[in-house]
Amino acid sequence: MIDTQNIEITKRAESRINEVDFGNLPFGREFTDHMLMATFEHGQWSNARIIPYGNIPMSPAISAIHYGQSIFEGLKAFKNEAGEIRIFRPESNWQRMNKSAERLCMPTIPKEIFVDGLRQLVNLERNWVPADPSCSLYIRPFMFATDPYLGVKASETYSFAIICSPVGPYYAKPLHLKIETHYTRAAMGGVGFAKAAGNYASAMLPAKLAQLQGIDQLIWTDAKEHAYLEEAGTMNMMVVIDDVLVTPPLTSTILPGVTRDSFLTLAREANFKVEERRISVIELIEGVKAGRVSEVFGVGTAATIAQVIKLTLDDHSYDLPSIETCTISNQIGSQLLAIKKGLEGDTHSWNLLL
Repeated sequence: MIDTQNIEITKRAESRINEVDFGNLPFGREFTDHMLMATFEHGQWSNARIIPYGNIPMSPAISAIHYGQSIFEGLKAFKNEAGEIRIFRPESNWQRMNKSAERLCMPTIPKEIFVDGLRQLVNLERNWVPADPSCSLYIRPFMFATDPYLGVKASETYSFAIICSPVGPYYAKPLHLKIETHYTRAAMGGVGFAKAAGNYASAMLPAKLAQLQGIDQLIWTDAKEHAYLEEAGTMNMMVVIDDVLVTPPLTSTILPGVTRDSFLTLAREANFKVEERRISVIELIEGVKAGRVSEVFGVGTAATIAQVIKLTLDDHSYDLPSIETCTISNQIGSQLLAIKKGLEGDTHSWNLLL
């Protein structure tokens, strides 16, 4: 077990915060002054430290490069008008990262490193948390295998790190999504439920092909039939059909989103009808045609609530109702943001207050 009181902190000689334009924060391009790192070797975690942000030296033979043992998480810290900083649901991300680690045959991370180390890092970087209500501090924990060995086996050594990035909105406008019925993101029994780096690499070509058609993102469908909705490239999907909030159930092919869980919890408490069940492509498109689908949107840490204004299936596109009419996503999305910023009561104790 790591004693977080003994995490060594080496501060950067001079902050570069004044070099950053906080009025223009593209997602994931700017990084704070420091990062947390820890090492796994000889069967245990050690050497947890906070150091100046910078390049990580590594062997060109490390297992992560050649065999893909690499996982990550994403969460956010928010600052309200009073200057208070809140990190949203870090324990949920810690638990999910350990499930990803187990699936990829990697060591689990102690809470003392992930949650308490994260707390110390963000507290050190508190001036980097944007005050703009549309912005936040995006936090990226990640772990990768480091054995310098070209053999197909689980690594015996790993590095864990946390870096932080002040960000604006991930999506600046409502989205046009394509329902993908050719390429596959994940198959049953695979690693689709894990936040594994390879899941995103395999999605890049079909996403690029869609973007060349003027489409923002993909909605993935099941690998067996391409007949049922799963998730989008960066978020879980939700649909309002006949005034019922419907989202695909969690399986081994769908990431168990923290924002998804938070949104569903609040929607149920607001007495909206909620169903976690399979949604067929036919049901969705026929529902849009008949006017029974009133909202389609995605939820995720980076995207938060991403409204959808158009769907494309094969060569046909379908317009969706205007964003102003989206009752559930607008109401619950606003409530969720208010909780994150401490503007509404946190009855579930989701926030870690610094």
